[in-house]
Amino acid sequence: ITLLIIFGLLYFNFRSTAESLIVMASLPFALAGGVWLMWILGYNLSVAVAIGFIALAGVAAQTAVVLLIYLDQAWHHSLTSTQNVGSVPTRKDLDAAVEFGAVERLRPKMMTVAAITLSLVPILWSQETGSDVLKRIAAPMVGGLITSAGLTLIVLPVVYSLWRERQINQLGVQVSHTYPVKEQPPMPLGRIAS
Repeated sequence: ITLLIIFGLLYFNFRSTAESLIVMASLPFALAGGVWLMWILGYNLSVAVAIGFIALAGVAAQTAVVLLIYLDQAWHHSLTSTQNVGSVPTRKDLDAAVEFGAVERLRPKMMTVAAITLSLVPILWSQETGSDVLKRIAAPMVGGLITSAGLTLIVLPVVYSLWRERQINQLGVQVSHTYPVKEQPPMPLGRIAS
């Protein structure tokens, strides 16, 4: 049910099935890391573990959404700059835009992962009363955030690039945002908060 709710919210935000599915593609990487750490720690499935996985899915989707927005902004900027010179965007334009968007998101993503992980590690070490339940909530989040950090930064830009390349090849013309964008002067990508 959680995945359907996340997909629905993503679809209402992007108004695009493809972009919603791209974000959803990052969730298995997060869930795999959560399962991996659960197995290492010897925890069984419980309500607390389920809560940890639900929280992990939300955080992983949020970071993937921000990365996708960065990629879209870089691509849109690339389109407007190629339109000014009167040429159709090429694979080189797409690669440059995707690389720029992914690199701009690297530091904020790592800061988010580090902040959340470092705040949850003391819970994993805790021996206090009630820590058994809290450990089972924190474990999937720590494991999932560690794996999703690297894999999302690698896989999501590749999938985005393949999707945009397919659009360029099908349409033979430029492809703009699939969600509404207010007409504003371009914002420097390095100034966007996560």
